[in-house]
Amino acid sequence: MIRLERTSVMNLENAMRGARNPLNSWGRMDSGYDEEGNYCLGSNDLDLAVRLRRAGSDHRKFMRQIFVSVDITAPIYWWKEYDTYKVATVANSTSTMHKIHSKPFELEDFSHDHLTPSGLETLKGIIRELEKTRLRFIEGKKKEDWYDLIQLLPSGYNQMRTCTLNYETLVHIYHARRNHKLEEWHEFCRWVEGLPYAGDLIVGESK
Repeated sequence: MIRLERTSVMNLENAMRGARNPLNSWGRMDSGYDEEGNYCLGSNDLDLAVRLRRAGSDHRKFMRQIFVSVDITAPIYWWKEYDTYKVATVANSTSTMHKIHSKPFELEDFSHDHLTPSGLETLKGIIRELEKTRLRFIEGKKKEDWYDLIQLLPSGYNQMRTCTLNYETLVHIYHARRNHKLEEWHEFCRWVEGLPYAGDLIVGESK
């Protein structure tokens, strides 16, 4: 399970202006804002952006200045793979260390969409034991009970993080993960495909 919410794409106007700095070609800029306040690339600017994208990472530095913010809720096993991307990414997460005991454990706190019936029953048993331990920790505040919560927590536990990336980073993630065996990566890549001008600048195919 993965959920991507509250997506914002920022700084496209400044990034495109910067893309024209090397040749002082600002006079050819033909982009602008539509009635809804979205910055829309004109034909001149889009043509330049695509040519720079095709020229490679050294030439498309403007893509590092197109920022994306998104809230992602995903299981710990997916976050462990996402955390391999440390360049030009920032994330603030909900805390398992400080808040793991703050609410009752429920089935919906865990990714279970691909579990077999037997696996689902096993998870429900783990949740029951975690909830017993949580209540025991709240009552006695014993550190050993807190450690039981932390060390027994399954990797299917869902965590929410507010993430900031840029388009260049998304190029690397998209092409490395679009054929991954985890369905969460397929859903993530579908989200990428829906970003403004992603077909031209990230995917490499006009959509």
